Amino acid sequence: MSKSAQRYAQQGATLIVGLIMLLLLTLMVSSAFMLSGVNLSAVNNLQLRDEATAAANAALEEVLSSSTTFTAPAAQSITVGQDTVSVAPAVCIRAVDVKTDSSADATPNILIEGTPGSGGATGYQDTYWNIVATVDNAATGVNVAVNQGVKIRLPASPNPCP
Repeated sequence: MSKSAQRYAQQGATLIVGLIMLLLLTLMVSSAFMLSGVNLSAVNNLQLRDEATAAANAALEEVLSSSTTFTAPAAQSITVGQDTVSVAPAVCIRAVDVKTDSSADATPNILIEGTPGSGGATGYQDTYWNIVATVDNAATGVNVAVNQGVKIRLPASPNPCP
């Protein structure tokens, strides 16, 4: 084969190699594009979950600002932005009698959690509660539940923790 015949054979191979490289480059770009779409979807889901959690926390703050949450627990539905938050009635976990301090210091009426023999009853209890706020948004598919523990001092009568 002469030199000119070999040159023409090599030019055909260059075209095939160039087409293969172009195909590989196209596949890499399209897979990167699809991967960025998946990442964008994941970030959107995280943002929707964080917004729902913030709505649940805002609803809990509103519920906790009222003393009736603990004296007459009831379920509530609160709208925060475009989310509706269902707040379950507060559940009392336990109550501990508060006793007066029996020490001889300058302020003898400091209230402390009592132990047997540490002083008389004050008529108050430290109560421990659990409140659950749930956001279930059908439009976005977000479902978030937030548990909030609360300690609050209440009068012992009527019994705040049935």
